Amino acid sequence: MQQATLDVISLDTVGDLHGLFRERVSRTPTAIAYRYFDQTAQQWMSLSWEQVYAHIKKIQAALQSEELAAGDRVAIMLRNSPQWVMFEQAALSLGLVVVPLYINDRAENIAYVLQNAGVKILLVEGQEALDLLEPIAPQLQGLIRLVTVQACEENIIYPRKVCLQEWEQEETNTDGGNLQLAEPQPGDLATIVYTSGTTGRPKGVMLSHHNILSNAHSALASFPIYREDLLLSFLPLSHMLERTLGYYIPVMCGSTVAYARSVQELGEDLLSQKPTILISVPRIYERVYNKILTGLKEKSPFAQKLFHATVEAGWRRFKGGSGGLAWPLLKRLVANKVMAKLGGQLRLAICGGAPLSPKVAKTFIGLQLNLVQGYGLTETSPMVSGNPIDDNEPASVGIAFEGIEVRIGENDELLVRGEAVMLGYWNNPEATREMIDDEGWLHSGDKARIENKHIYITGRLKEIIVLSNGEKVPPADMEMAIALDPLIEQVLVVGEGRPYLTALVVLDEHCWQAEAERLGLNPADPESLQSKAAREMVCEHIVQRLHDFPGYAVIRDVSLQLEPWSIENETMTPTLKLRRTAILARSAERIEQLYSGH
Repeated sequence: MQQATLDVISLDTVGDLHGLFRERVSRTPTAIAYRYFDQTAQQWMSLSWEQVYAHIKKIQAALQSEELAAGDRVAIMLRNSPQWVMFEQAALSLGLVVVPLYINDRAENIAYVLQNAGVKILLVEGQEALDLLEPIAPQLQGLIRLVTVQACEENIIYPRKVCLQEWEQEETNTDGGNLQLAEPQPGDLATIVYTSGTTGRPKGVMLSHHNILSNAHSALASFPIYREDLLLSFLPLSHMLERTLGYYIPVMCGSTVAYARSVQELGEDLLSQKPTILISVPRIYERVYNKILTGLKEKSPFAQKLFHATVEAGWRRFKGGSGGLAWPLLKRLVANKVMAKLGGQLRLAICGGAPLSPKVAKTFIGLQLNLVQGYGLTETSPMVSGNPIDDNEPASVGIAFEGIEVRIGENDELLVRGEAVMLGYWNNPEATREMIDDEGWLHSGDKARIENKHIYITGRLKEIIVLSNGEKVPPADMEMAIALDPLIEQVLVVGEGRPYLTALVVLDEHCWQAEAERLGLNPADPESLQSKAAREMVCEHIVQRLHDFPGYAVIRDVSLQLEPWSIENETMTPTLKLRRTAILARSAERIEQLYSGH
């Protein structure tokens, strides 16, 4: 960026999320708010703040024509797009409560959320979404209106369906002159976000306007964002990490957001949009890291040595030392070329949602990516802490944000209290009492320690494997280390009630092909995956990854597969966390074989 204009809208100026948007339109009406790829025109398009607001007013009028009252719930099931923002802003302005849904969630989950929240209007993309919803159509009878962004054929299954553009045009009053906005109060409910738990039914997290606004504002003390910044948005807006950091904060600061076409096309979009800020979960950084390592294997020993020398020199500079006399050359030959593949303009990369491997962090930081890790929960709007740019301790999840208290409770559990803590769980007071105690402390379920104000997450209270000899093993760190091997796409450590540890492993198809041929196996034959040679080879890879771990971290055997765990096959949550219980249930027979000597 050539300039750096700090233009943060303060909490003294606005009290609700739509007031925030109106203030931004007033301050910088002609500045570019959003960029998106138009599939029809096959090119990137831009919208200014005032152009977006013109659409919002049309949707406000359409919503007002329906039988709705302040406090009623409306749902959004869209990929990230300007329409997501427009619809939400129109709904919030009328005092409606927004329920975000994941576009790739299971139909049964969607039906449960729609009914549990009592949703009256649902906004979806187009025909693909209608096909997904068809099995649960009888459970959608409570909807006043089903709105589609794309024009779709008439369908008797959805008699109340209307296209968004037609819906907007149905109302002649599109100038907003007669609209009666609700002007929500700061403490009013703004959204119900259903957590995609790895077990059980999702719970609806209730967040107020003030919960979210205060959280966004306090985060900016650690993550300064300027009007000239460009964010590339690809994490789903249904996820509070993306919603607060990648949507509300840019409105607060006047930054531009470009909506990536898809995760598959992320590499191309990074090159064309050249973002200055990237918000992601560890899985994305791990994929790039593994791709770099795989590419290195095909290069000369000298090129490999040069890469590792660059990372080490860059890491020393980050730790306050010198990169050495060769640093300018290493930066030009290696670091700059890697960063160019991420667009070449990144000044800040924020990682959250799950722990980031120290090796991955060291590699990117050594390559001069300003990568900072944060921590939070949906129940905290969602951010609790983050590493300040000038006090970045990569092994930690940073320092608690202003307005948030943290302390260590029983069993080393991290407790959180403050303005960002949720109002409670929707229609579930019992679960609310279990999560938030009488003194207002939210029990995170994460084990942690605090040193020099920095929070270090050390494990989960419930994700502990107890071996038959009583030894307790935290699997998360082991899985994170193993997954850094380019050969291993996904891994789940197994051993509850067993005499020793084993693992279920999903292999990278490209790397498996090369390894199978080296072993004299046919990579296309499923029997090759079950061979002793293949299992021993993978175990050797795992041993290398766990060589720095304590003595308990020994994987005795593995079960191999090529089919990845995914949202579609119901083995991952929409936030890309493994559904441990579902995977174990599906793999019960394979697990028994691991312990029966077959």
